[in-house]
Amino acid sequence: MKKIALIGCTGSIGRQAAEVVRSHRQEFCFSTLVAGSDRAGLHALEEEFHPAIACLAAEIPSHAALFADCDVALIAAGGFAGLRYTLAAIEAGKTVALANKESLVCGGELVMRAAKRRGVDILPVDSEHSALFQCLGMRRDTPFKKLILTASGGPFLHYEEEQLRSVTAADALRHPTWRMGAKITIDCATLLNKGYEIIEAKWLYGADFSQIQAVVHPESIVHSLVLFEDGAMLAQLGYPDMRLPIQLALSYPKRLPCCEEVDLAKIGTLHFERLPAEKFPCFGLALQAGRAGGTAPTVLNGAAETAVQAFLRGRIAFPAIAETIEDVLGRIPIERADSYGTLSRADARAREEARRLIDE
Repeated sequence: MKKIALIGCTGSIGRQAAEVVRSHRQEFCFSTLVAGSDRAGLHALEEEFHPAIACLAAEIPSHAALFADCDVALIAAGGFAGLRYTLAAIEAGKTVALANKESLVCGGELVMRAAKRRGVDILPVDSEHSALFQCLGMRRDTPFKKLILTASGGPFLHYEEEQLRSVTAADALRHPTWRMGAKITIDCATLLNKGYEIIEAKWLYGADFSQIQAVVHPESIVHSLVLFEDGAMLAQLGYPDMRLPIQLALSYPKRLPCCEEVDLAKIGTLHFERLPAEKFPCFGLALQAGRAGGTAPTVLNGAAETAVQAFLRGRIAFPAIAETIEDVLGRIPIERADSYGTLSRADARAREEARRLIDE
């Protein structure tokens, strides 16, 4: 039986991970449960699963202790805070099931270097990266020509620029196909999330940015594709259900019953179209920061987290998310991402600058 340390147990990924464990109690149990601030949710899971450790993030005795008695660390904490957990799990020598995008967006070099040094597997939980992993034969070193990430396009795919000026948080939170937390749902609406995934793909699969492409696929049935040197292309298909990539990362290399199988005749036609990057500047800003490297992606993310929270609270308009990110990226010099401390300082500075801009 695999023991799982679940960080971020009361969020969207955490709740779905609990569903996976309920379905396969003979395969999995929780050794550690950590929640952000939802004490009631944590208590309910503790009563059900009886982990050795259950605590809120603010009450953690030490990050290393969280992973002492686990086989897999599922990092589902949101935001830059997840990076610290990811690095602690790697240092403990544990397999990491990675649902926290920011670990690779902000700390990709640190994370991959540490994982190589400790001989740790990093198994992707993002639906797109799980799809790539499956298409590559569940090996991150399989040769390929191109990685193709799919995007639903979010709720505003066909909006004109003038319409985007007046969308509300409630509008942005109505994702057409996926059930997710508020921050990532807004990031999908701006397409920042797809830019993040391209940065993640660079680190996970050792790809150059020229080898990674994103296309719009509104049905969210094809979760990603891989093009090989001979022109062959493989895709992974499934209904939009995060339980599948969560479970696969926990059960790897074994597959277990999980989701409804796709009825191809019922689905009918699948559509693909160009991603309209010019209409969603957050996507381009993510690629710009990813190519710049160093602390630029950390600055990008710190500004984005601050701007998204301001948008959710009604303090700024939807287009101001991108405007804030762009302004902050232009004001903070890029440094080498040589330590967690450097990244943490860059994150704090980006948030401070973004708050100042929003308050002006």
